[in-house]
Formats: sequence, structure tokens, C-alpha cells
Amino acid sequence: MTRLYTDMLNVAYDNNLIVKNLSIKIPDKKITTIIGANGCGKSTLLKALTRIIPTKTGTILLDGKNILKENTKTLAKKIAILPQTPESTDGITVAELVSYGRYPYQKGFGRLSKKDYEVIDWALEVTGTKNYKFRQLDALSGGQRQRAWIAMALAQETDIIFLDEPTTYLDMAHQLEVLELLQKLNKEQHRTVVMVLHDLNQAARFADYIIALKNGTIVKAGKCEEVITKKVLMKVFNIDAEIGIDPRTTKPICFTYNLIKEMK
Repeated sequence: MTRLYTDMLNVAYDNNLIVKNLSIKIPDKKITTIIGANGCGKSTLLKALTRIIPTKTGTILLDGKNILKENTKTLAKKIAILPQTPESTDGITVAELVSYGRYPYQKGFGRLSKKDYEVIDWALEVTGTKNYKFRQLDALSGGQRQRAWIAMALAQETDIIFLDEPTTYLDMAHQLEVLELLQKLNKEQHRTVVMVLHDLNQAARFADYIIALKNGTIVKAGKCEEVITKKVLMKVFNIDAEIGIDPRTTKPICFTYNLIKEMK
């Protein structure tokens, strides 16, 4: 089943075309990872799919409806996005941050209802952030802050969550912690997760479906075994990679690689 897909999508900044004639289908209730070199259009695609930036031509359909014509609050009940470098007001607590996720459901003066508080507590519990709900966000570690932001996205009660490089600036342990949390949300709550990752081995380990981009177009999209290959990585990153099998996950793993130098 496919709820979200694009048809001949073009996205540009000024006259610079970043995403070009892109037609993709996002598998429902799966983890999709977008990979590619810097500047290939990964973040631009995520922003277009969540209506943060406008499209030039083409269509983005969610549940058969063009998202560009969808009511903002209605759309916010279906999709949530965690940007690459989220920003918040100084001095805000974790609970206050998570409460922002209830905005699409608020009416009148925007006061939180009993249901809102129940959902906020649930999001804190699921993400393991309940013990520091009253602590200021800027007093937390990087991994704790990222969990708090994910809790805010969960409080929106959306079926689809987009994340732009959710492991940026985190150490190896916290990267794994965040990715395992997203995997748990996908497996146990059937959330559709779409994220941009730089680490190829993390992408292969946690994704059900990978989209490899280069210069705003798809080089290859499919299962990890179909995308994390010597041939595809050569096209996408201009590297000569040695690919093996991770003994713990049986997923593809990139052991080592060399940069392919152009012949003079």
C-alpha cells in the first residue's frame, strides 16, 4: 500500500533546479531512508514532501489528495517533521516543547485539553523522556534533546514522521539510541518513518527501503540489498566500496572504500 507518492516532481531555489522529475512511492508503515552526497537534494525533497518549501511543477499526493491544496491543520494531523537543526525558545521545558505537537488539535484560545495532556504524557513515556519532563531543554544532553523533539513529533499523533539527519552531532551510542527508538515506533506502532541519513551502514541496518539520489534524481530505490551495492555506491558517491554482510543483522555493510579519482 502507498499513501504518499510524487509524480514528476520538480523543486527549485530561484532558477536552480534541485529535485528533477522525481516520481517516488513511500512504502506505508515502513522505514525509508534517503541517501546521497551533500547537495544532491535529500533535505530539499523532505521539505517539499512536508510542504515547508513550494514545488515548481509536479504533484505530491497523500491519501489521494494534493498536499498543496490540503488544509494546514489537517495536514499536520497526518505528517510531522523533525528538521536537521530544530530550534526552540530559551528556557523551555521538555513538557512545554512536547505540548507544541498538540497545536493541530487545539481550538479557541489554544488551551490544552485532558486528551492533550494524556497524549503528551504518552509521548514522553514512549520516548523515555518522562523523568525529565520539567527540565529545561537546553540543560539536556544531545541524545536526550533529540528524544524530546521526537516526543513532540509523536504528540502530533501522525502516521508519518519525517526526520532530516536525526543523528547529527550525536555520539555513536546516542545515534544508535535514537535509531533504535525510531525502529521501535515503526515496529510497535506501525509509524511510517522517512529520514535522511549520511551513514550508509546505519541506513542499511535500520531501513526497509532506501532511495539513493544524485543531482536531484533517483539512481536506485529499493530494498537495502538492492541499493547498498558496489555499483550503486560508485554512481552515487564516486567511491569504490567493499560490501559485505553484517553478521548481527544480515544486512549489507560497507567495510571500506576508496575515492575514485578521475582520469586525466
